[in-house]
Amino acid sequence: MNLRERGAVLLISCYELGHQPLALASPLGFLEQAGYSPDALDISVEDFDAGKVARAGFVGISVPMHTALRLGMRVAAEARRVNPRCHICFYGLYASLNAEYLLAHGGDSVIGGEFESALVMLVENLEAGGPVEGVHLRGHPAEPVLERLAFALPSRGALPSLKKYAHLEKDGERRRVGYVEASRGCLHMCLHCPIPPVYGGRFFVVPKEIVLEDIRRLVRNGATHISFGDPDFLNGPGHSLAIVRAMHAEFPSLTFDFTAKVEHILEREDLFPEFRRLGCVFMISAVESLSDTVLANLEKGHTRADVGRALGIVRDAGIAFRPTWVPFTPWTTLEDYVDMLEFVEHEGLIDHVDPVQFSLRLLIPPASALLAREAIKPYLGPLDQASFSYRWTHPDPRMGRLQQEASRLVAAATKAEEDPGVTFYRLKALAYAPLGAPAPPGSALTPDRRRPPRLTEAWFC
Repeated sequence: MNLRERGAVLLISCYELGHQPLALASPLGFLEQAGYSPDALDISVEDFDAGKVARAGFVGISVPMHTALRLGMRVAAEARRVNPRCHICFYGLYASLNAEYLLAHGGDSVIGGEFESALVMLVENLEAGGPVEGVHLRGHPAEPVLERLAFALPSRGALPSLKKYAHLEKDGERRRVGYVEASRGCLHMCLHCPIPPVYGGRFFVVPKEIVLEDIRRLVRNGATHISFGDPDFLNGPGHSLAIVRAMHAEFPSLTFDFTAKVEHILEREDLFPEFRRLGCVFMISAVESLSDTVLANLEKGHTRADVGRALGIVRDAGIAFRPTWVPFTPWTTLEDYVDMLEFVEHEGLIDHVDPVQFSLRLLIPPASALLAREAIKPYLGPLDQASFSYRWTHPDPRMGRLQQEASRLVAAATKAEEDPGVTFYRLKALAYAPLGAPAPPGSALTPDRRRPPRLTEAWFC
């Protein structure tokens, strides 16, 4: 098998939160450095290209998240139909969590964790024969790769233009966005997160010069905003701050966003005014819930009171705070859900939250750390392997119905391009109905109001 011919190695992305996929660009850089001429396909913005698949001896499918995995299974089936002899490798976070199923349903190999070097070794060994460390093959299980990499510069030449991906929406304008990561993995062990079962509380920094050179190339390709996709940008605050300081010195007009835990906001309050001066226009934080019971059962590391303090720190620095939520868990009461909506409205956050956030249900993937906790066991059902998650039932049937109704409402509103403020108040009315009381009247939201900065792709997994 000659995999050094142009296009003989093909990497495919199915979905990466509306960003130009770094999960393609990074391994493409590693492969090119090793002397290969790989091709790429991003079916989130491109049609499935049977010609590219037919030419490939190796097809790598990136599955960094749940949605990407579900789409990736369909892509793998189609790739196998088009090219029965190709080697199909699933790689990324959700590949590790579902390795046995993927190998039994179309995959030839699985790589998780810091996958790039192992992926190159796999390609080399498919040519030469021999064992491959860190690669999960049928009958040869392997743990996720957790070794520090000698990073290669991401290669984006084979990827679609930035104009095809999510844009920054700010002050009525849309700006092109480049996506990078300054670190991978996470120090923390939040129980519902898919990262701890793979990384086990470890994180790895990407060298500063690799990140900065990638940013330079993105700017040359039209990016005026950089989205840092680290699971938590403040796991290594000195490293992150050094990167954005250097970035701002070179590109003073470049704006950026990042994600950080509530507890890190409280610990590093002093950094936020500087982040604003350096160009940060919004930040994401996985608040998930305002119920201290839910937060304790998820081991989030913060409390409801902490959320209010974190919001004040970010807001006082002049940065838009964009919380994410998991509003439907086995422990969330109807009153908790209403309380979340009231908090969002009272704090002026309606335009800071994409409506889809109010419909999300706790996902429990295989190997989830939640499975070892007694608190989940009364509600837990069997593994639905085809949907890559465990079933669970809420003790209050009203919450199950509300989640289904909220999902339908949000889906229809999104399709109709409804004003998110209108959607919010419709959700609020929906939530109050099971309580037997009308929702209190809300504040008027005008269609021409000034909305906070946001990416045009809604954040969900």
